[in-house]
Amino acid sequence: MITRRKLLTKTALTASAAPFLGLAAAQAEESAGRPGFFAAKDIAEAGYVYGLPIVMNYAVFYEAFIDKTSSQYKGPFNEIHSAANVFTYKDTAVVTPNSDTPYSMLGMDLRAEPIVVSVPAIEKERYYSVQLVDGNTFNFGYIGTRATGPEAGSYMVVGPDWNGAKPEGIGKIFRSTTQFALAIFRTQLFNPGDIENVRKIQALYAATPLSAFLKHPAPPAPPSIDFPKIDKELAKKNFFEYLDFALQFAPAAANEKEIREQLASIGVGPGKTFNFKDMSLEKKLETVVGLKQGKDKVDAAVEEAGTKINGWNIAAPFGDAAHFNGNWLLRAAAAQAGIYGNDAEEAMYPMTRHAITGEPIDCSANAYTLTFPAGGLPPVNAFWSVTLYDSKTQLLVENPIDRYLINSPMLPEMKKNPDGSLTIYIQHASPDAHKESNWLPAPAGPVYLVMRLYWPKKNPPSILPAGKGDWKPPGVVLTAH
Repeated sequence: MITRRKLLTKTALTASAAPFLGLAAAQAEESAGRPGFFAAKDIAEAGYVYGLPIVMNYAVFYEAFIDKTSSQYKGPFNEIHSAANVFTYKDTAVVTPNSDTPYSMLGMDLRAEPIVVSVPAIEKERYYSVQLVDGNTFNFGYIGTRATGPEAGSYMVVGPDWNGAKPEGIGKIFRSTTQFALAIFRTQLFNPGDIENVRKIQALYAATPLSAFLKHPAPPAPPSIDFPKIDKELAKKNFFEYLDFALQFAPAAANEKEIREQLASIGVGPGKTFNFKDMSLEKKLETVVGLKQGKDKVDAAVEEAGTKINGWNIAAPFGDAAHFNGNWLLRAAAAQAGIYGNDAEEAMYPMTRHAITGEPIDCSANAYTLTFPAGGLPPVNAFWSVTLYDSKTQLLVENPIDRYLINSPMLPEMKKNPDGSLTIYIQHASPDAHKESNWLPAPAGPVYLVMRLYWPKKNPPSILPAGKGDWKPPGVVLTAH
């Protein structure tokens, strides 16, 4: 999963607002064709739930592909930008960094023409995936080991309005629901010494405009865009202004027409010019109350998401448009919990801060174990890992052996117990020399663990369906005080 962002903070309303909520004001709004206070407040609440992933996505796009001064800037649209490094405790820009699969990123502007994504042949032993995500945060397609196989190929990504036949040389067409989209490339890193091999693969990934791929003249360039600057403070105040802007690139699907019509009634939508600072106090209040209630609803949905098993939380909220099927609260909770998460069939992410007994995992004075029984390793077609983070920061932890995770490629170097089970030692100090191969070093404090299962098996034993599969992650056990 990519960085968790919370773009809005709770806004307190004081009793001094009450005099402005009079019937006369509500009637005046209704007579002008705008819903009264309470109806508009409910629309603002629903609009927050509907629009949160869209605004979050715009924030990522602005920092990654538009704002050249941003520390997260990757480069311009329609070019692949790769980061081939092994994450350590020194990497603090992204929380819960993934050290399994170095990333390549491609922001796509599909307004003028489609983009052709080409991948090289990759050895069968190495997992890779290209996740295609649109501005609605729908995972609208996959290229990679699971989805298309290890062979080389070229695939076309088209915008919502594109019509045409599949050109020769194109393996498959993927359609985005928005005119801007994202491709996230993940390439398996076997171990730190494998990084040069990953870089060679990343160099062979390609993004080509369709006209160049076909060796045809390029179409006219699309109109330039004045992208509104975004930061966390502006997003708190101008949420609907950003949603206004983003919706012009996202044609409404059939199940979006109702919420779009409701938003239009309070001045939000393509062609609208929602301007919070110039609104009347009554309109500001209805907006602030609605946004506050929408945020509370999403926060609650995040807390309630998933199934708790042996102390781990197991959820599968991510997917395509059909997966969400108009459930905007599920989409918002998924984005807030970890925007751009994979579909369950591509990867599952059990996570925990608690031992099997329910107490927080705290290695300041305690030691713990995680034991997979004989024959009970995570059932995957690709590979699995367990990564340890500081619970407060969700960052990797400096340690004397520079080890931040244990994964299945490390199994040949690890020691099994006499009964064939595998124990991982989670503690601050070394367990002792003969157990160190199985040691996952922890901070002298609270711990956060994320298990990643890439391409989980569907047939039993399986973690799928999420929360109901017959394979269950073993609990973390306190072994010493």
